[in-house]
Amino acid sequence: MVPIWAVSAENPEQSMKNGKVDNAQEQEYVIGDGDGLMISVWGVPELSVGVAVRPDGKITLPAIGDITASGYTPMKLAEKLTEKLKEVVKAPIVTVTVSGITNNKVYVIGGGVPPGINVLIGRTTLLKFMARFGSYKGADLNRAYIMRDGKKLDVNFYDLLIKGDLSNDPLLKAEDIIYVPDIEANKIYIMGAVNAPKFTYHREGYKILDAILEAGGMTKFASENSVLVQRKGSATVTVRVKDLMKDGDLSQNIYLMPGDFIIVKEGIF
Repeated sequence: MVPIWAVSAENPEQSMKNGKVDNAQEQEYVIGDGDGLMISVWGVPELSVGVAVRPDGKITLPAIGDITASGYTPMKLAEKLTEKLKEVVKAPIVTVTVSGITNNKVYVIGGGVPPGINVLIGRTTLLKFMARFGSYKGADLNRAYIMRDGKKLDVNFYDLLIKGDLSNDPLLKAEDIIYVPDIEANKIYIMGAVNAPKFTYHREGYKILDAILEAGGMTKFASENSVLVQRKGSATVTVRVKDLMKDGDLSQNIYLMPGDFIIVKEGIF
């Protein structure tokens, strides 16, 4: 729905939306450079014009000249124009309609879903926006986030999009950055003397014993106390899995990180 606001000089605090008084709802859309506006002054057709917001953020109107429009909501701009038009019109009633939106952009990055610049039409929640991508098989939703004004929002993409938890489904705003990383960076590889060498995906609380069991456990040729964990940027760690499984040494059940390589070495016979 394109936002429409009218403000009367007799009562500038009272807003109207689609012809009906609506004091409770605050229109959040902020006009920006390039947006198309329809300015209507009730009963004064010669002052009613369609304009585009110039790169300098201004519009030009008959009788009052240049007015800054960028950075205002339609309601606030209507109030501003009402005050200006009092100089030439008795008790003006001004309506500002956003007829073409170019400013309401959000940015998608990270590689987990197709990146791009998207224009929001009307009020859009994160769930409604993300539904356009269909599948999230290549996305690491546990590490996805929204960046707004230089800060990360506390939003759990996995709970929202996979579990259907609607308790935290924020409205998107212009200039939001949605970061959805590729799940490839989240892989953990288990290889060597295991029954089913494979890769799996990191998750919270994931430990080395979890990974080895997912790979079918160690073969009879495995050197159980010579399991290597190779981690980018860190020294290789040797894990004594035999001490963990047979002697209960829980200190050996280390937490894993995305990108880890687990190599179960074979014994010498």
